[in-house]
Amino acid sequence: MTDAGRVAYFTMEVALDEELPTYSGGLGVLAGDYLRSCADLGLPVVAVTLLYHGGYFRQLVDEEGRQTETPVEWLPQDLLERLDERVTVEIEGREVVVTAWKLEVHGVSGGVVPVYFLDTDVDGNDAAARRITDQLYSGDDTHRLCQEAVLGLGGVALLELLGHEATIFHMNEGHSSLLVLRLTESDDPSTVRSHCVFTTHTPVPAGHDRFPREIVKAVLGEQREAQLLSLGLLETDELNMTELGICGSGFVNAVSLRHAQVTREMFPGVEVSSVTNGVHAATWVGPSMADVFDRHLDGWRVDNAMLRYAGSIDTDEISDAHVSEKRRLLDQVLDRTGRRLDGSALTIGIARRATPYKQTTLLFTDTDRLQAIAESLGPIQVLFSGKAHPKDVDGKKLIERVVETSERLSGAIEVVFLEDYDLRLASLLVAGCDVWLNTPIKPNEASGTSGMKAALNGVPSLSTLDGWWIEGCVDGVTGWAVGGLGDGEDATDLYEVLESAVMPTYYKDPRGMDGIRRSAISLNGSFFTTERMAREYARAAYGITRW
Repeated sequence: MTDAGRVAYFTMEVALDEELPTYSGGLGVLAGDYLRSCADLGLPVVAVTLLYHGGYFRQLVDEEGRQTETPVEWLPQDLLERLDERVTVEIEGREVVVTAWKLEVHGVSGGVVPVYFLDTDVDGNDAAARRITDQLYSGDDTHRLCQEAVLGLGGVALLELLGHEATIFHMNEGHSSLLVLRLTESDDPSTVRSHCVFTTHTPVPAGHDRFPREIVKAVLGEQREAQLLSLGLLETDELNMTELGICGSGFVNAVSLRHAQVTREMFPGVEVSSVTNGVHAATWVGPSMADVFDRHLDGWRVDNAMLRYAGSIDTDEISDAHVSEKRRLLDQVLDRTGRRLDGSALTIGIARRATPYKQTTLLFTDTDRLQAIAESLGPIQVLFSGKAHPKDVDGKKLIERVVETSERLSGAIEVVFLEDYDLRLASLLVAGCDVWLNTPIKPNEASGTSGMKAALNGVPSLSTLDGWWIEGCVDGVTGWAVGGLGDGEDATDLYEVLESAVMPTYYKDPRGMDGIRRSAISLNGSFFTTERMAREYARAAYGITRW
């Protein structure tokens, strides 16, 4: 039972299964975790996304660190249920047929969230239309806007045809903002705003989808162009999809407290709330650590706040579980690369999209100093993973630098790049590394969730104070801060903290390190969950007070 009816959650990507290649990274992983928690809680949610026949891409990295991409080979019928229903969307002056596949997400208490994957590779469409749902984040502006038209316009039409009477439409980023145009066909803008929620994940202007007016007119037609003009958009001859989502929503939120501040600066006059991201606890806790929780924290999979009581667990059990998770990770490294790493050496994990603002190679700013720290205090091993967007030349160069540095530091510091980052590898890394490193250029990290996954496994973060870490960092208790809240020399700060705190704790104070692991679980793992996040959205954004 609800006060507000059904919620329709729209997202360009979603990660629900290791074999289902409909995601590229953090946005999709977050969406998948969120939908799992909605199912766990029994929230009345349906979700809409796109089906990508070529996935995002498979990543291959050669001995020089050069990334190449190949399409993902998979068969939707092996994982999804094909629906018979069809809708049409006018795109580039012709009717494009949109059909769908379905997957049900089942929660721990019996709740179900149906997820619909829209597909244009169907009979009745011309060759260009069939390619609209070919690959995630591919093609030029015209192709991208076609995809977003299918998601926003086609998604609403499909839900109506299927009989889902949604009263709340939640846009997970601006990719689905065209749904506002579909809704304003039958309701006035003020009524539509009362039914729409918009979540932005992007703290930098370049990250917001923008389309030139001539492309908007060519793809969407004159009628949609007129709708946009009536909403006060296209005044700069450019459609900003975030602005469309914001102007069509009565509830707008960022994904951390800091990100809300940045968003208000980017969009003056807009009321921006904050719902800090989280992760699905039962999905990301490694099996050995989950066994510990099962023994001591009955019901933690249903009520993640039970992890708050991890402080009562003997640190020896947490330490033993971590050793087991680390062994699983290093066995996987051996299988993938043939390199046998030292189970007793401090192992630092760095896994995220390879792009300049994330500064994934900051640790290598001064390799002489890094080697000196290792020689003085103990061995260091670094595990890297992450894809660069096919068009991100600078991101690809970062991967090349990692591989080159690995060769140069061989024998002094072990550096390993693990190609084709996916859910399976991510789960091993966040559970098995000793420390999780994240050093983005501030304030470019909207939230970040990999450190939250690590915390669930008792892996503390060593991170820049940005995004979620501003809220989660209790320095020396749940992990360590790199630099302060203002601008600074992050590389210098990183080496100082590594030398003065992280390395001495790991090698000279193992009891202290175990205590930090336990605190990371009880303070961060218990709070930064999608269960808490879903409850916040239900209350603040959806108007649902009971279900």
